[in-house]
Amino acid sequence: MGEEFQDALYREINYDKSKRGSNIIPAEEAVITGSAKISIEEDSHEGVKIVLKKDENENIKEIKFVCSCGETKSVILDYND
Repeated sequence: MGEEFQDALYREINYDKSKRGSNIIPAEEAVITGSAKISIEEDSHEGVKIVLKKDENENIKEIKFVCSCGETKSVILDYND
């Protein structure tokens, strides 16, 4: 059992949002801007789940609160000064 579990690493992309009218993003317009790890805290507090989005260095980039009613609120952290 030398294998260890590893968190899934997702690529983040960015594209020009000014070009509207299509749900398709051509590959030449998409730019990989980084990667992220996403984890969900299953222990919900009064119907609220917490979703943590981290970068590849385990720094938290976004904290999202998801209510069982469907409403969400996000806190985005920027470490650049």
